[in-house]
Amino acid sequence: MNMKSTMAAAAAAVLMSAAAASAQPAGAGTTTGGNHVCLWTYQIDHTHYVNPTTVLFYMKDGRVWQNNLKGPCPGLNLHGFSYVTRSDQICGPEIGIRVIKTGEACSLGEFSPYAGEQHASR
Repeated sequence: MNMKSTMAAAAAAVLMSAAAASAQPAGAGTTTGGNHVCLWTYQIDHTHYVNPTTVLFYMKDGRVWQNNLKGPCPGLNLHGFSYVTRSDQICGPEIGIRVIKTGEACSLGEFSPYAGEQHASR
């Protein structure tokens, strides 16, 4: 291998490792921007409806995040929800979920680490 080939291979390796690092943020499953926590949707294992204003997000890495919605979203317990996002992240506070059957958009509050009782149901 000549010097140009070695340099090209090294540059390619650096670029590939940088791309891999940016694809998976530190603290797999979450990123923080300022005071806001964002969850990577593909890292969410399941969610649990607690009440019309509280949803728990169970991450694949075992962490649990609580979101206190900005207002009641009563259809969640009956119909579930989908994410309203232009990327692979949901961030609080913003409109981030939509009730599947009714189409009602619900505003997320801030995400915070959950330290309460774990719920086994999905």
